[in-house]
Amino acid sequence: MKIASFNINGIKARVNALSDWLDEAQPDVALLQEIKSVDEAFPRELFEEKGYNVETHGQKSFNGVAILSKHPLEDVSRGLPGDDSDEQARWIEATVVGKEAVRLCNLYLPNGNPVELGDDGLAVPGGKFDYKLRWMDRLHARAETLLAEEMPFLMAGDYNIIPQSEDARRPEAWVGDAAHRPESLALWRKLLNLGFTEAFRARVRGEGHYSFWDYQAGAWNRDDGIRIDHFLLSPSCADLLRDVQIDKEIRGREKPSDHVPVWVELDI
Repeated sequence: MKIASFNINGIKARVNALSDWLDEAQPDVALLQEIKSVDEAFPRELFEEKGYNVETHGQKSFNGVAILSKHPLEDVSRGLPGDDSDEQARWIEATVVGKEAVRLCNLYLPNGNPVELGDDGLAVPGGKFDYKLRWMDRLHARAETLLAEEMPFLMAGDYNIIPQSEDARRPEAWVGDAAHRPESLALWRKLLNLGFTEAFRARVRGEGHYSFWDYQAGAWNRDDGIRIDHFLLSPSCADLLRDVQIDKEIRGREKPSDHVPVWVELDI
């Protein structure tokens, strides 16, 4: 089963590009982030005609996540547990069944910029960076719960985390950014230490592998990218990993997202 993650940066702007990529790549499941659409406005019929079941967790103009699946989706839930006051649409999960069941968690982790720190050097309560760190704490708690349930599962999407310096063309440019600050990276490592496999780095080593290129300053033409879209696989899910790739060439097409698809193939 081929499962892809793709931050499309607005379904309205990217509907044709997304449709073309789906026709070419033929993923069994596509986890979409930043759909920037309320549920009622998402063009589900277009994707249903291609054979996909569609589940969305939308929000007007911002955020929003969706799952497109050629297999039935069961036990769909929306919103990351741990904060009932959080109205941002950044999390949707569902179970897909092939030869065996796998829980799919699709996430759009907060960007966290600008980084607001107090005199004590800690994130200012209520600021965007504080929200990112608290969201990552909730993600860790959800991961612990899912691990205890012992079903194979993955957590994929736009993490807004640059894990290592080799994941940026110019790592020095990201030192103070929320995606690469020590606090963010510490929580990333804490999450990984629960026993997850970061799918791409399990198969591919070295520099020059990116999933995001800014629209500004000719970043794409200079290959000035970063890798912030990730698949984390639970131990039992990691055993099913057959392949992982980044569809880099999509970024060079007409009206592209600033992200490109990342996909895994699992033996399910």
